Amino acid sequence: MKNQLLHVFRNTPFGRETFLQSIYFCKMTGLHLKVFIPKHPQFLMYFSREVVTVDLDKSYLRSLETARGHAEELIREAGIDASFLEPRRYTASTLPDIPVDFGFMTCPRTVSDLSSKVGLGYIGPRVRAIIRNAVFPVVIPRSVYKEWKQIVVFFGGSANALNAFRLGVKLQLLSGLPLALFTYAEKKPKSYYEGILEEQNLLSGIRTGGVEWRFIEKGSFKDGLYHVSHDALVVAGAYGHGLIRELVFGNMMEEIQSILPNNLVIVGPNFVEE
Repeated sequence: MKNQLLHVFRNTPFGRETFLQSIYFCKMTGLHLKVFIPKHPQFLMYFSREVVTVDLDKSYLRSLETARGHAEELIREAGIDASFLEPRRYTASTLPDIPVDFGFMTCPRTVSDLSSKVGLGYIGPRVRAIIRNAVFPVVIPRSVYKEWKQIVVFFGGSANALNAFRLGVKLQLLSGLPLALFTYAEKKPKSYYEGILEEQNLLSGIRTGGVEWRFIEKGSFKDGLYHVSHDALVVAGAYGHGLIRELVFGNMMEEIQSILPNNLVIVGPNFVEE
């Protein structure tokens, strides 16, 4: 199911906006949209390192009798390839097991807390647990639907930043949109980052002009974020540290997700490239 994006549908106005973002992501990349309409307040995801129990806030179970119809209407209007996920395995009668071998998964900033109480800069513990364990990238959509017209990858030289760049190149090829690499120098010369990219055979696209490189040498990282376009899909790699059961992103990743209102794709520490 690597060619599929999983979306857990919420039958509310906020859920409609995030669902439209998943629809647009699939429209731009050619992915199949897999829609899960939960009928219980919890589900399990059996990752290789950890079983994640996803607790859903009450809005996910609102108006179940109209949920599928609303989802089908939006899918039909977009004209994309989609289907609905019906869990085949249950750990308990009200605890379905959801597969974890998707290509992407869309998660709003939180699934356990009411969205009306959550603002920019907060990513809930259940979503962080998915990012920490998933081999797939996680799409964090804006609270209001907005199309993206370019792709911006944050690159700081780490292994996960390289994964984010590779994913950005793949998304560029699928969508046909321009790709830019964003690097904050951190007192290191540009040649340092060029060496890392060249070693991984990732420098050619920049040299030929297929990828724009925005290399920031002055000012603070926060100030540099102002220059990320409002209509960019942002791709960033996250490594985890801190308590075993909680993913604490690196400082720059926390600033990216706290400051930028853009649609965001997070490549977690256990991401596996196809």
